[in-house]
Amino acid sequence: MNLARLFAALQRIVPQHTLSRLVGRLAASENPAVRLPLVRAFARAYGVNLAEAERSDLAAYRSFNDFFTRALRPGARPIDPDPASVVSPADGAVSQSGTISDGQMLQAKGIRYAFAELVDVCARPSFEGGAFATVYLSPSDYHRVHLPVAGRLVRSVAIPGKLFSVNAATEREVPGLFAVNERLVLEFETELGRMLVVLVGAMIVASIETVWGGPPSPYRHKQVQTHDLPFEKGAEIGRFLLGSTVIVVFEHGRIRLGDDLVPGAVVRMGQKIGQVA
Repeated sequence: MNLARLFAALQRIVPQHTLSRLVGRLAASENPAVRLPLVRAFARAYGVNLAEAERSDLAAYRSFNDFFTRALRPGARPIDPDPASVVSPADGAVSQSGTISDGQMLQAKGIRYAFAELVDVCARPSFEGGAFATVYLSPSDYHRVHLPVAGRLVRSVAIPGKLFSVNAATEREVPGLFAVNERLVLEFETELGRMLVVLVGAMIVASIETVWGGPPSPYRHKQVQTHDLPFEKGAEIGRFLLGSTVIVVFEHGRIRLGDDLVPGAVVRMGQKIGQVA
């Protein structure tokens, strides 16, 4: 058994939700004896760039979660000003990008999964042939999620699921990984038609948070909610308490992704990743 397969197999037998909740309690602790060692060890281990953070003093954070979801200083992530541009929703690395074909999306080289299983009730025929991009957020990245284009949130679907770690190994070894893990599907109405932003949970992720206050995770059952909330391009819509993945999906013929949006490409929130077709 290769290492990637062993890593995935071990995750199948560990109590994913119990482990994540235990770590979540530590991450939420405001006890200085707990939070300060955690924050300092993490910042050192992952080389966190505090120069771009709104608060550069590690002792200024109330908890590890407060540190992990830290805000950036003004101007650290300028939003591409081109009215026709589509911007990255997060800092991270491109896992995959492309178009939905025969109802399938690319998870890893040679591995596909069902679009309808990923987004549940938000699936519609107009997304067939549409562009998508999957962005993986590493532990050292900025962990707030923003809107690629201006839009109005009309529906959210909280879907309970597994909490497999999201990385290259599990993408190769866990079929339908993104459609198996816990996730929050957000549906927006935009000038480019419907757009979906999917926040995917993962191992040790204590929570997926939204700026409108819900639904709280981990999710115990599927929750479908309707909304009427406008957001500007680049506006914050949510955050991860520990990292994972964001997937953005557009309807057919609406946008054209950049040729440089290839697996492994590093992106920053607000930078142009595509434009109106």
